[in-house]
Amino acid sequence: MMNNSTAALSAVLLAANSGASHAAESVDPFLWLEEVHGEKAIDWVKAQNAQSSDYLKKVSTFDQIYQDSLTILNAEDRLAHPTRRGQYYYNFWQDSTHVKGIYRRTSAEEYRKPEPKWETVIDFDALAKADKEDWVFKGTTCLEPGFKRCMIALSRGGADAIELREFDLDAKQFVKGGFVLPEAKTGVTWVDADHLLVGTDYGEGTLTTSGYPRVIKLWQRGTPLTEAKTVFEAEPESFLTYGSSYRDSEQTYTLINKGKTFFTFDYFLYQKGEAKPLTLPEKLDIAGVFQGDLFFMLREDLIHKGQTFASGSIVYASVASLLTASPDYQLFVKPAANATVNGLEFTANHVVVNWLEDVTNRVSVYQRDKRDKEGQWLWASHDIPLEQNGKIHLFNASSDNDDFFVEYSSFLTPPSFYQVTPENGKIASLKASPLRFDADAMEVKQHFVASKDGTRVPYFIIHQKGLKLDGTNPTILYGYGGFQLSMEPFHSSLIGKNWLERGGVFVLSNIRGGGEYGPDWHQAALQHNRHKAYEDFEAIAEDLITRKITSPKHLGIQGGSNGGLLVGAAVTRRPELYNAVVCQVPLLDMKRFNKLLAGASWMAEYGNPDEENDWAYLKTYSPYHNVLPEVEYPKVFFTTSTRDDRVHPAHARKMVALMQAQGHDVLYYENMEGGHAGASNNNSRAELYAQTYSYLIDRLF
Repeated sequence: MMNNSTAALSAVLLAANSGASHAAESVDPFLWLEEVHGEKAIDWVKAQNAQSSDYLKKVSTFDQIYQDSLTILNAEDRLAHPTRRGQYYYNFWQDSTHVKGIYRRTSAEEYRKPEPKWETVIDFDALAKADKEDWVFKGTTCLEPGFKRCMIALSRGGADAIELREFDLDAKQFVKGGFVLPEAKTGVTWVDADHLLVGTDYGEGTLTTSGYPRVIKLWQRGTPLTEAKTVFEAEPESFLTYGSSYRDSEQTYTLINKGKTFFTFDYFLYQKGEAKPLTLPEKLDIAGVFQGDLFFMLREDLIHKGQTFASGSIVYASVASLLTASPDYQLFVKPAANATVNGLEFTANHVVVNWLEDVTNRVSVYQRDKRDKEGQWLWASHDIPLEQNGKIHLFNASSDNDDFFVEYSSFLTPPSFYQVTPENGKIASLKASPLRFDADAMEVKQHFVASKDGTRVPYFIIHQKGLKLDGTNPTILYGYGGFQLSMEPFHSSLIGKNWLERGGVFVLSNIRGGGEYGPDWHQAALQHNRHKAYEDFEAIAEDLITRKITSPKHLGIQGGSNGGLLVGAAVTRRPELYNAVVCQVPLLDMKRFNKLLAGASWMAEYGNPDEENDWAYLKTYSPYHNVLPEVEYPKVFFTTSTRDDRVHPAHARKMVALMQAQGHDVLYYENMEGGHAGASNNNSRAELYAQTYSYLIDRLF
């Protein structure tokens, strides 16, 4: 089905590109869909939404999946994630009564009770009603160590752009005459109780070409923002600049970070109104400060005093030495062939390492032991005895305490929280989430498959026990493969209830481009090697078919954001492999991605389409430029959000318009709120899950 505007353009488009291999390359008749709130574009969106909703709501499972999803999302007995700030545990909570949510707190003692009593700090439903705005809570930035004042981030409809307001946690109210910043993609860092470092939109010329702040100013309480003093300025073509703070038991270190690209940074220590350069490699990830030393992960090999520190190693140096031309870098830990550091946390006396070994976690605790004859620290370490073969998340570690919290979960084990005290090895159980699907009937396996170039690529598969290997099992293959983000084992009651219990198979791919094996795994699929990620994904799909777990008729693929690009490329490269495609908040037009919203910041990942050599490669997989009228595609389901101000909704809009113009049958749904997450409250999340799983059931069962 095509609406009138699409149908009118189709004849022109197909005539102009008759016989062309890449219909959208020479002419783009759908540029008008880039006007996010344009009347014509919104009318088109509403018509598409109506058609898709009508189709999906007729699927017999829709209402049941919606109700099951909403029940799970609003369950009163789900885990309340505690953020420790001073004497309180804070938590953001949404349910059927608090649709937009409440920010609340309780004591450590109270939290341990089966049904703790919570004190509401901010009611966002009440705030939205009072302000007559569609507020979505986007987090807090608090002044440490006292945690008396915080900047509260509020987003209209879930967009990345935020309004910031100063809040008094003791008084539980916004500060009259306090710091307030208007809507923008803003970053703030507390210098002290009366000063903020602010990166925001100060007017013409103050944003980078990616749309992020490039000017950092020091703003003093009681003065207008227009009088804030500029302390740092990055080049317009840089990615962004922002402030950050790291605290150990002695002091707070405030840094200014200038992103030259998405992956390359210059770092400066902000002291007494001056930004002093730090001597650091430009490709690294800062982990934090411990006892005066700055710890960081290398994104490429570093040669230092004749010694090579491998990419993925954790290296440290004193902040004082980093202010000199020749810092004394020291190796902390290095990666193994099958293991990478997945995260670092710091307590008063310990460094906690979260290792990722063949895509499952283990935790080690390190403590300074003694110095060697060169005066360098030697470290003692031991592992924390936690369950294996799952995902471990570390949180609530700080220099104020020597304990930290752990969240453990796996595909079939719901999340549990533990409090770990390294000194005595005590592991105290805090909370455990109930199971919401029949996990005892399921099993998990990890397989490895050789990609086209021989690289060994892992994936996880979850299904009911006793699965018949006859090629008829409805299967979802999920992937991402970009920006060094790892796809770790995770527990999802929604997947369990809506898919696995119905007999579906779920597959999580760990393809190159991600961070499952560290920076090298990411860089193996960077820019002109992007096809490696797609070949990995296709190898997994083919392996599932070879094993007779499924077949093309019963195989669906799903991904969002960069994962939306992945499945968009997958279906245009090998449409015969799949019968369903869920393409969420995707990048799809790789010719214009750098001109849309934050797209310019991703050229370090994909390349620059304005450069002839880069475009010659990008156009080989750009989904918008590789969909063809004569090829048969499965009925793709595209979703996005009008309020997504990170990945422009025009990517999905234009792809749908082009495919419909070529005569392809597709589905499209654009949530009018939700931002890049696609939804901002449990009602709209349940709606999205009902749409997605009903589509997959309709296509694959």
